Amino acid sequence: MDATKTHLVHDLDHKSPLISCRYLPDSSSTVFIGAQDYSVWRYDLETKAKVEYVFPEKTWVRGMAFDSTGKMLITAGFDGRLIWWPTEGDSPKPIRVIDAHHGWVRAVAISPDDSLVASVGNDMVVRLWNFTDGTLVREMKGHESHIYNVAFHPDGTHLATGDLTCQLIDWEVASGKQVRSWKAESLQKYDKTFKAIIGGFRSMTFSHDGNKIAVSGITNVSNAFAGVGNPSVVVFDWEAGKQQIEHLTAKKVQGVAWGVKIHPSGLRIAAIGGRGGYLMFWKPDGAEEFSSLKLARDGRDLDLAKDGLHLAVAHSDGHLRTYKMDAKAES
Repeated sequence: MDATKTHLVHDLDHKSPLISCRYLPDSSSTVFIGAQDYSVWRYDLETKAKVEYVFPEKTWVRGMAFDSTGKMLITAGFDGRLIWWPTEGDSPKPIRVIDAHHGWVRAVAISPDDSLVASVGNDMVVRLWNFTDGTLVREMKGHESHIYNVAFHPDGTHLATGDLTCQLIDWEVASGKQVRSWKAESLQKYDKTFKAIIGGFRSMTFSHDGNKIAVSGITNVSNAFAGVGNPSVVVFDWEAGKQQIEHLTAKKVQGVAWGVKIHPSGLRIAAIGGRGGYLMFWKPDGAEEFSSLKLARDGRDLDLAKDGLHLAVAHSDGHLRTYKMDAKAES
């Protein structure tokens, strides 16, 4: 793996702006996308074949999660619903539909043992659901603004949630109790002119060993209405609950870090969009990127394939583009 040699591998034109993307577990050739055409689509990157997941009501889907087998997909829609789907088949139909939240469901996660589903959204409530039958297990309240993201710790005993004001809460899964909370102060700002908060955790991810949690968004905001600011990735030491480093851009790129991943090697990767698209790469101790790749258009979401080499980026121009962090093969 060599991030400095990252290059484009696939470019598929979906014809509708994309807002989310996820690799099928254990695959670098199948990607699921959420588009502004109110559907989720499954793409085979090699054959370019695509399958549509048709929703009961029109909705945009930002949140997608797979179980550990890769046989089940759960989507989180802006219509407030969670839907269970099969990942295979030419005409997939919903297995289960539940009204999960009042307002947008912004994110969903499945526990490592496939027993629980966690969902968050605009109603400021964290909900845990039984993965098998979709029944409500528990509600957890503590956020005071829209909740943007949710992630299970790799050991399955804790849950992290992050909101618009960049408050991160650590919950004990077994009891639902709030263990602690802290903020990434640089990733949110109250704009006195527009009387609005700009910021929030646009993406959240744990390292594979669970020792670090990375969150991403926008900082140094000078105009909340126009979204003028710089992308940022903040990494916390999970055990200590303290900020370890903030990754910024040497060129003072403008935009939002919409997706972030921590590579098993420790490398931090972000997809940026808003005022031009970039893939940015930071070393664990690097405040500024050591490598970057200019994207054709704004990046709106990012995923890392299990092979640790391939990246999928959902683009605002309707293209799904994938990249490989390695030298091009000789033709």
